[in-house]
Amino acid sequence: MSQPVVELRDVCLSLNDVPVLENIDLTLERDDYVAILGPNGSGKTTLLKIILGLIEPDRGEVRVLGGPPTRAHGRVGYVPQRFEFDLTFPISVLELVLMGRLGARGLGRRFRAEDQQRALAMLERVSLTGLANRQIGTLSGGQLHRALIARALASAPELLLMDEPTASLDERVGRSLWELLEELSQEMTVVIVSHDVGAISRYVRSVACLNVRLHYHQSKELTPEVLEATYGCPVDLLAHGHPHRVLHTHGGEGGSKDD
Repeated sequence: MSQPVVELRDVCLSLNDVPVLENIDLTLERDDYVAILGPNGSGKTTLLKIILGLIEPDRGEVRVLGGPPTRAHGRVGYVPQRFEFDLTFPISVLELVLMGRLGARGLGRRFRAEDQQRALAMLERVSLTGLANRQIGTLSGGQLHRALIARALASAPELLLMDEPTASLDERVGRSLWELLEELSQEMTVVIVSHDVGAISRYVRSVACLNVRLHYHQSKELTPEVLEATYGCPVDLLAHGHPHRVLHTHGGEGGSKDD
C-alpha cells in the first residue's frame, strides 16, 4: 500500500491568540482531487501554506510525500491566488515557466537543455506554445494563470496545490481551466481552494469544508446543510447551473459547527 501524499494530524494554529486552524485531520492519497471550500478568513490559504512548509503549526503533525513538508520541495507544485511579481519586468513566458525548474536545478545553476524541453512541453500542455517568447506583462488574465500552472508543472510534481485558480476570470476561461485541472488530476494529487461551488460540484471528487475546523466529505455533493456547517449561517443554493451562487440568508459570519 502506497503512503499518503498528505497527512495532517491534530494541526492547530493561532495568530495573535485567535484560532486560525483547530484540530485539523486530513489524509490525501495519490490521485485524489479535492476542493477546499470555506468563507473568507476560514484558514484555507493558511492550510495550503502549512502543507507547503511555509508556515509551521503550533501543534500537530504534517507529513507530505512521506516526510516533513520542507523535504518535498520540487515534488509539490503551487499556484498562488495572487501573482506577486512585477509584470513590467522583462521576462518571457518561457523564462517564467523555467523558474519552476529551480527546485530541481538549484539557485545559481544554469538551466540545461532538458529543462527547456520540459518547460516547452508544459507550455504546450496548457495551450501556450505560441506565446513562449511573449513578455508576461502582455498576457491576459487567463493566459497568465495558464503560465503559472505550467510553471508549477515544470518540476513534474506529485502534488499540485492551487489557491483560487479561476478568481477574476470570465466563465469561458474559468471553465477551460477547470477542464485542464480535471486532466491533471488523472496524473497527480490536486488540491484546490475555490469559492466556485458550481465547478466544485461538477469537477472534483471530494470536498473539504473549512472554517477553522475541517470537515472532509468523500462525496462532492454540496447540500445546504453542508454549506451551513461551513459558513456558519443558513445558506441557500441558487441557480443550479454553471456557475452556482451561494446566498447567505443573513450577513453574520459565525464559527464552524459539526455536520
